[in-house]
Amino acid sequence: MKNTKIRSLIIFIILLVTAYFFLPLVVNNLPTFWTSKRLKLGLDLQGGSQIQLEVDFKELELTEKEKEDAVKTALQIIRNRIDQFGVAEPSLQRVGTTNRIVIQLPGLNEPGRAKDLIGKTALLEFKLLADSDQIRETYDILDSYLDKNINKYDFLQKFADVDREEVLDVLETEEETEEGEEIGNKIFTKITTSEDEFPMTIDYENIAPFKALLKDPEFKAQIPAGLQIAIGKEDKHDRFAARPVFILLERAEITGKYLDKASVKIGQGYDPKTSGKPYILLTFDKKGAKQFANITGQNINKRLAIVLDDIVYVAPVIRDKIPNGEAQITGNFTVEETNDLVIVLNAGNLPAPVNIIEERTVGPTLGSDSIRAGIMAALIGMITVILFMIIYYGLSGLIADLAVGVNICFIIAVMTMLEGTLTMPGIAGMILTIGMAVDANVIIFERVRENIIEGKTIRTAVDTGFSRALVTILDANITTLITAIVLYQFGTGPIKGFAVTLSIGIIGSMFASIVLVKAIFDGFITNINRNKLSI
Repeated sequence: MKNTKIRSLIIFIILLVTAYFFLPLVVNNLPTFWTSKRLKLGLDLQGGSQIQLEVDFKELELTEKEKEDAVKTALQIIRNRIDQFGVAEPSLQRVGTTNRIVIQLPGLNEPGRAKDLIGKTALLEFKLLADSDQIRETYDILDSYLDKNINKYDFLQKFADVDREEVLDVLETEEETEEGEEIGNKIFTKITTSEDEFPMTIDYENIAPFKALLKDPEFKAQIPAGLQIAIGKEDKHDRFAARPVFILLERAEITGKYLDKASVKIGQGYDPKTSGKPYILLTFDKKGAKQFANITGQNINKRLAIVLDDIVYVAPVIRDKIPNGEAQITGNFTVEETNDLVIVLNAGNLPAPVNIIEERTVGPTLGSDSIRAGIMAALIGMITVILFMIIYYGLSGLIADLAVGVNICFIIAVMTMLEGTLTMPGIAGMILTIGMAVDANVIIFERVRENIIEGKTIRTAVDTGFSRALVTILDANITTLITAIVLYQFGTGPIKGFAVTLSIGIIGSMFASIVLVKAIFDGFITNINRNKLSI
């Protein structure tokens, strides 16, 4: 009696969970407590984005083995980033033995965000800002260089030949110049606009020529030794806004090498600048925490820039020593933006630059006709099995058909619960499962028939039939399940989709055939004195 109650409780829980995730797919306007998850379709059924990457070894001196390892490492890091990005059942494949990787992202019709996420190198550095004298010296040197070499930079011609009055406006007062000093064009100063004492921001229309200038080797050689020029991050809310310009000490005080974990947090308190807004919390390992404490303790009241891939995200003033090894990246971030940064930081650095050589948005590769054909095949297969079981096994066959229906609902519910993606190979796995779902019941029913022919009572015939068939059923299904697991482990893309639905179907089939059907027999047949059994 106790075992029967436990079995009934297990059946009730499984059917309840199945209904919870399956019903929203076929019934509209369910109560609000029902799940909002829906079954997703794969790239072959609904389209999505496809990106082809190439690992670039041109500027790296690597052996063939190191190149091979770099491609494998890049593949794994990109896979980690995509998995955290939240795309259901992406496909990542290396093209043969080349250094190219093809990525398929089902349902993602705007690949821009994923493209940015995939290609980032995630070089995290903490650098101190230069002092005022170093900043002034840098601007003087760069202004002088550009004045003398303006003919080398066609894209800067519009900043040349400004009159004295305009330059004096930029410098605020004429007294700032020394007597007899030739003001010149002050091109570098002209590119940037004045903020506080030094020109430290750049207008949107000047960003493109400014970036081109920073890439020029001759210009970079003029920057005083030990210093670096970096631009601030783009404001996602206003991409046309001016961006800050920073003069940094080139040497990093600490790097992402010592980063233990990055996580997204929401600001607390009453400060409107931070309250309720997302930020990134960086936690260093033991060695990094000690190093970070020394840096902050020795540089109080100085600004420490947090630099990611040569972009300054924030440059706060160090107010106190930070002994706990935690730092915050704050700013005008969206939740989406902070999540993307955390993914890149936690996934690690790419071993070599990755170039995107092709990107495209694709439609359903099989088309609506193939989708309808697949669904029709599943329905025809199910109807054929249902009719065969009813004709051949009577009422017992109808019970087995009920188990088939429960199994199909179970597969869809589990895939919805796990936020999986249904592909055409997945539909093939479901069709195969329909046939396998009744296989166990056929074995059981034949054993029961044999027992009835031998003259056993209905109750004894059913109990013995189930117990005798159990070993055979488990053996066949477990063998198939192992095969499905191997397919999933070593297969890629469509093969994995097939393996997933097949594995779920096998588990559901064993539950429906062994547990559910036996419970129905016990409840409606063997617990009532019967002399005949429709089987």
